[in-house]
Amino acid sequence: MTADEAKQKLIDAGIVLEAQGLGDFTRGHVTIRDPNDPGKFFMKPHSFGLDEMTMENIVTCDLEGEKLAGGGPRHSEVYIHSEIFKVRPDINSVIHAHPTHALALSATGRPLRAFSQGGAVFADGIGDYRDTIDLIRSKEMGAGVAKSLGSYKATFLKNHGVAVAGRTLEECVILTLMLENACQIQLLAEATGETAPEFPRDDVMKLHDKISRPEQHTINFDYMVRKSRRQLGL
Repeated sequence: MTADEAKQKLIDAGIVLEAQGLGDFTRGHVTIRDPNDPGKFFMKPHSFGLDEMTMENIVTCDLEGEKLAGGGPRHSEVYIHSEIFKVRPDINSVIHAHPTHALALSATGRPLRAFSQGGAVFADGIGDYRDTIDLIRSKEMGAGVAKSLGSYKATFLKNHGVAVAGRTLEECVILTLMLENACQIQLLAEATGETAPEFPRDDVMKLHDKISRPEQHTINFDYMVRKSRRQLGL
């Protein structure tokens, strides 16, 4: 994959996230490592919506969070991404967003449960960052988010949002959408009163393994790009 191909994937990811209601004005952001230099990454610019990324305004940053290139301004919360990339060489994409249901579940302090396929995807664990509701505007705060993420695929930022990490950008986007859906289903189920027990752990993990395969993320991402472009009239 070339740098331009990576940037185009970033543009497509932004279109999907916006079309699926994860935009939150201009506040969310998504990144992908430079395929030619793992010490750099491409990032959505500040002051633009997720669906407004272009090849010209995408920002290039290093692992210290410093802007190296790009026509747009750098997000102040760049450290969520740079600090995760520092400690997770297996990760090539990070999304920080403020999904309604994921944020609501984080506020309850209750763990995510395997009430759905999305919940099963995160049955191997999810982080929980509780240091502050404030914006993550320092390396130290970003390192705190990265620590809460650990080896997981995602972490809740209590009363703030989520940080999701993927081996590929396709995986990262699909995980973000599935996490929000899992939280929505759980909140609906719990709102009805006492819920039935989850399926046995072994059963849940069988499903986890089946729907966590890389080819599934690519197929679903490509579909969501087509669908979202239609939704936004692009």
